[in-house]
Amino acid sequence: MPSYTVTVATGSQWFAGTDDYIYLSLVGSAGCSEKHLLDKPFYNDFERGAVDSYNVVVDDELGDIQLIRIEKRKYWLHDDWYLKYITLKTPCGDYIEFPCYRWISGESEIVLRDGRAKLACDDQIHILKQHRRKELETRQKEYRWMEWNPGFPLSIDAKCHKDLPRDIQFDSEKGVDFVLNYSKAMENLFINRFMHMFQSSWSDFADFEKIFLRISNTISEQVMNHWQEDLMFGYQFLNGCNPVLIQRCMKLPENLPVTTEMVECSLERQLTLEQEVELGNIFIVDFKLLDGIDVNKTDPCTLQFLAAPICLLYKNLANKIVPIAIQLNQVPGDENPIFLPSDAKYDWLLAKIWVRSSDFHIHQTITHLLRTHLVSEVFGIALYRQLPAVHPIFKLLVAHVRFTVAINTKAREQLICKYGLFDKARGMDNTEDIPYYFYRDDGLLVWEAIRAFTAEVVDIYYESDQVVAGDQELQDFVKDVYVYGMRGKKASGFPESIKTKEKLSEYLTVVIFTASAQHAAVNFGQYDWYSWIPNAPPTMRAPPPKVKGVVTIEQIVDMLPDRGRSCWHLGAVWALSQFQDNELFLGMYPEEHFIETPVKEAMARFRKKLDTIVSVIAERNKKKKLPYYYLSPDRIPNSVAI
Repeated sequence: MPSYTVTVATGSQWFAGTDDYIYLSLVGSAGCSEKHLLDKPFYNDFERGAVDSYNVVVDDELGDIQLIRIEKRKYWLHDDWYLKYITLKTPCGDYIEFPCYRWISGESEIVLRDGRAKLACDDQIHILKQHRRKELETRQKEYRWMEWNPGFPLSIDAKCHKDLPRDIQFDSEKGVDFVLNYSKAMENLFINRFMHMFQSSWSDFADFEKIFLRISNTISEQVMNHWQEDLMFGYQFLNGCNPVLIQRCMKLPENLPVTTEMVECSLERQLTLEQEVELGNIFIVDFKLLDGIDVNKTDPCTLQFLAAPICLLYKNLANKIVPIAIQLNQVPGDENPIFLPSDAKYDWLLAKIWVRSSDFHIHQTITHLLRTHLVSEVFGIALYRQLPAVHPIFKLLVAHVRFTVAINTKAREQLICKYGLFDKARGMDNTEDIPYYFYRDDGLLVWEAIRAFTAEVVDIYYESDQVVAGDQELQDFVKDVYVYGMRGKKASGFPESIKTKEKLSEYLTVVIFTASAQHAAVNFGQYDWYSWIPNAPPTMRAPPPKVKGVVTIEQIVDMLPDRGRSCWHLGAVWALSQFQDNELFLGMYPEEHFIETPVKEAMARFRKKLDTIVSVIAERNKKKKLPYYYLSPDRIPNSVAI
């Protein structure tokens, strides 16, 4: 009788093993086997991290094996099992790989196909077409869209982490409990003694050092020492936490009535302001999105204020970016003066602090939350709803949505709930003209490496543009992203459909870059740039000044966050800047969803390019007092998971 050797790999994460009964059935082109209990006497099967082999004897020839059915039945207590893969050795000596990388919960069954990636048009056998269809039908019942807040991209229909499908939950919920992580941060930063001192102001700037963990030669220490300087202020728009807002100013805005006479002491080329604009030496950051926004009312004991500044910057003769004019609200007038470097020291300093605070809010809500977390969640939900596990695009992208829906659900539950805590820019592409924009330079290197990799994968599975256009599952995925994630808005820049291989490669590059590099660029520098509270205040406790010449240092300190809120902020940015214990970085694909040699070779070339980029960035940073390493591939997690 035909005999098969079945090798079963259990995951190595916590609680991955099971004591339940595991049954296996083989479905072949010539028949289906009985179900076989996978069990070895006097042996603890399916332990965490185990690879177990079993001999399965069948009565009749089964032909080509098309599917494997795994059933899990309760033994004693309910537990989940994480099945990595099954390898089948046939009676002819051939090996067939069946990737799984899924949790099997309760008493249930899953049906696996072999690991070769297939488009729907490649499946001609009825049972495989049926399996493909049923998988999506099941997923679409589990992964449902829900409106979290009006105007935001739709999110997963789950109120809390435990409501999520098991396959996209964290391995251990404890590891992403924000309250627990903040508590750890408070202990690590030695700031517990200040935690409950709300409404208690600091005495002066130096007083903030009581909660500032000084580590020699770090960016955060450089920020503490130089935060008041115009050069440090301008540098952060290029290489700080929010390097995506600065634009080249093509025309002075009508609601910023700044003149050459106001700023002539800052202009080094003996030209008028208009001439500097024409030469491309003037840049602008406009925070108009904050205009009219209600302040966060989570703390009824503390008045909090927002501004919507316009900040004009200048590229000096040293090619450094420095501020030359700041207006703190959008409507010009006598009570909305334009602050200048030539003003009194504390007038100018307070204007810059207001800009930094506004930048903090835009960074957290738009750059970080919306444009990385929520957009990546959209990709993840659409992926599971519209692409079966056998689809090459699912296999390519699944590593880049790992834990993304889980971290966002946790955030909605604990961090950004009602009572919780709170494109590359136009004209910035010339490397000779703006030589110190490392976010741009490193980002382009990583972008190109990802684009080359996705183009290779697309070439392997799509023979022509016609195959792309005819891939209905792919089109449904793209449409799900557009209709539900982007709410059908053409202004989002996302297409309703994809018709060519080139456009598909570009689309996949956007998905991977957003989930990996872009998130890394705007997330992991938060402690570096935000730990010195005066550099980026998370809240301001007095309104913006309406006149010049009256600001004192005591007033500035009183405007800044109180001791308690400063500590909460410090704990938050510390926790958000840490990598996960089980972090997977860009180019790492330990789950082998792909089994084909051409794709594995493409992955190897991708990793080699990333290694080269790591070396290039490391060499440049050797000469920098302020190194920029957020886009070094060895510091870019594969997915949004923190």
